[in-house]
Amino acid sequence: MAAIFRIGRMCTRISVLAGLLCVAFALVLAPVADARSARPTKNAARQAPRGPLNVRSAVLLDAKTGKVLFAQNPDQRIPPASLTKVLSMMVTLDAVRAGKIKLSDTVRVSRHAANQGGSRMGLRAGERLSINRLLMGMAVSSGNDASMAVAERVAGSGKQFVKLMNAKARQVGMRSSTFKTPNGLPAPGQYTTARDMGRLSYAYLKRHPSALQYHRVRVLKHRGAVTTNKNPLLGVCPGADGLKTGWVSASGYNIISTVRRGNTRLIAVILGAESPADRSREIRRLVEAGFQSRAKGISVASALSKQKNVQYAQKKPKKVTTAQQARAKSKPKVKAARKTPKTTIQAARKEDRKG
Repeated sequence: MAAIFRIGRMCTRISVLAGLLCVAFALVLAPVADARSARPTKNAARQAPRGPLNVRSAVLLDAKTGKVLFAQNPDQRIPPASLTKVLSMMVTLDAVRAGKIKLSDTVRVSRHAANQGGSRMGLRAGERLSINRLLMGMAVSSGNDASMAVAERVAGSGKQFVKLMNAKARQVGMRSSTFKTPNGLPAPGQYTTARDMGRLSYAYLKRHPSALQYHRVRVLKHRGAVTTNKNPLLGVCPGADGLKTGWVSASGYNIISTVRRGNTRLIAVILGAESPADRSREIRRLVEAGFQSRAKGISVASALSKQKNVQYAQKKPKKVTTAQQARAKSKPKVKAARKTPKTTIQAARKEDRKG
């Protein structure tokens, strides 16, 4: 009997000890699990949307007043990707307005700028271009190389330029954004929100309405390479003339679009679409719902709920003909080769992955 009692007490002690070990083990692992869950994942863009749009976050603004007309999860922090370049362009154009630089100033491309990865304008180290040309490369080609070249010219280095970016972000009311790179390439601690991107776009267009001359261009050629603007509304959506797209794996497919019809201009922001097709479809829906809301006197959310698939007539971009090309066309026996170089196709495919 005594032996049985001793065995019982031993089992009780073992059970208590095992329980204490389990609790301690759980306490040790809890912070690790929390830290892992706090990190953005590669599939972050696939989180279930909370609203009528199949995206993680969205806002629609009146470009005249800055009033938010529609918001879906607008304060979720998401990497900005190449939407960052809108802020970089604003900082640069503000420097031009202040007389610190000129659009005609020549920039010598550094090796560091030329070696930037991701989407590129196609710059080479030592190459010289005007700031005006580099801004075009930022807007159309989404050139990470062009962004860094401009940053180094304006502030002396990318690091110093980022300080100007964050100061400008606070100035225009971006309270939930932090930037780490001049071009939006992934960096720890870099994030924004749809609401903040709406505020940035509103301030940018108010201060620099002529900047749309960069954003409405659909094709850019540089050193034989051709890059295309990834904005899916340009050339198909009536009144569309900007603004910027972006993608990194942690964010999904982002876009800022601006459309003007009559006296009304809208700014639409979408963050975290799952694919280019989703981005294109949902930005069309948001823009059209905005104009339907104005026309019918209903809310944007109501317009979205009643909406059918939005389709636009496809338009081909107008070909720009130089004087030399015109002379060549006047000679019937001389035909320009139409075959696209293999390097150009590869460059375009690479841009597709990063647009």
